[in-house]
Amino acid sequence: MSKVPNRWVVLVSSMGILMCTGAIYAFSVLAGPLSEANGWTMGEVMTAFAINAALGPIPMVLGGFLTDKGWSKWSIMVGVVLFGAGFALTGTATSLFQLYLYYGVLAGFGQGFAYSGCLSNTIRFFPDKKGLASGLITAGMGGAAIIAAPIANQLIQSRGVGTAFVWMGTAYILIGFMCSLFIKVAPKESMLSKAAVKKNTVLPLKNSSKNWKEMIQSTNFYLIILMFATGAFSGLMIASNAAAIGQSTFGLTAATAAFYVSLYSLSNTLGRVVWGTISDKLGQSNTITIIYSIIALMFVVLILFQTTLGFAIGIIGLGLCFGGVMGVFPSLVMDNFGPKYQGVNYGIVFIGYSTAAFVAPKVSAAISVSNNGDYTKAFYVAIVVVIVGLVLNTLYKRKTASVRIPQKLVD
Repeated sequence: MSKVPNRWVVLVSSMGILMCTGAIYAFSVLAGPLSEANGWTMGEVMTAFAINAALGPIPMVLGGFLTDKGWSKWSIMVGVVLFGAGFALTGTATSLFQLYLYYGVLAGFGQGFAYSGCLSNTIRFFPDKKGLASGLITAGMGGAAIIAAPIANQLIQSRGVGTAFVWMGTAYILIGFMCSLFIKVAPKESMLSKAAVKKNTVLPLKNSSKNWKEMIQSTNFYLIILMFATGAFSGLMIASNAAAIGQSTFGLTAATAAFYVSLYSLSNTLGRVVWGTISDKLGQSNTITIIYSIIALMFVVLILFQTTLGFAIGIIGLGLCFGGVMGVFPSLVMDNFGPKYQGVNYGIVFIGYSTAAFVAPKVSAAISVSNNGDYTKAFYVAIVVVIVGLVLNTLYKRKTASVRIPQKLVD
């Protein structure tokens, strides 16, 4: 038996790191001023967000590989430096190529490395609370914009959007790197049991983990990756366009819209913890059914009640549900394919998220442009997409109902 670090210190440190790299969710506050300052269209600016997300699976898989090999600390350190540097350099971009390189590629790779390392490493410490742990970890990511949005808005007003990017990116490097010093590596091929948690020791756990080659031969893999994409679509549509939707469709001022971006992020953060905890009780599939149903309902609210109150209700509901999607799927992947290769496996499943991240902002922006800034028709598209997700989840539940074996801890 070997001594293990305090898992809660690792958890809190990981949350601090993801509160830096999660600044991507405040992009809607920065996108408009960036467009105006450089004469780029919103569609061109949103392409940077799309590239950032679309490249996600590459660093996620690479970071997952490093994590599975016991090198999560290095993956995280490299990630926070790349992300902060890419974010800061975005403020100096004078061409679309530079924008896409700095924000899309550098910041995108940095975010993927840090996210993969933090999530896949930390969740291994919590076999007894997988949903809660993944919810708290991803809450750091979702909660970033609560702080970043008002700070970015204030810096834009006082110093300009370029300075906002430079100052914030520099801060992310410093804060993220300091937090990474407290990261400890989880056991590669074992998990903590209840007894081990109490005694602060490691006990081996036999498992039927599948590597990525075995995973992609499973029907469940394709259902899960598609479910992830359809669930993330709506949240990414709002995350990338919240400020624009609030101003163009609901008539809010820029400052008020920035407040709602923070409110969305707060809801996103809470949703990851709340739904992650609920999934530990109800199971991931039942939780997904509830989440996707609420998503459809919230878009109906946005369509029928285009008032400030309607926008607030929709933003809060959709934020909670987007957080739920991000909090539930890591543990769903681990339950299906085991802990040993979680880093690489989740990185591959993350392709579903990245596909939605590439498509959702561009589709919603294109629809708004063709409708004079009105996003209402984009809401209808989101409803159809999430209904597809409900159908896929129903198929998944039927397929696994007769073969599900609870993953029990060794005492």
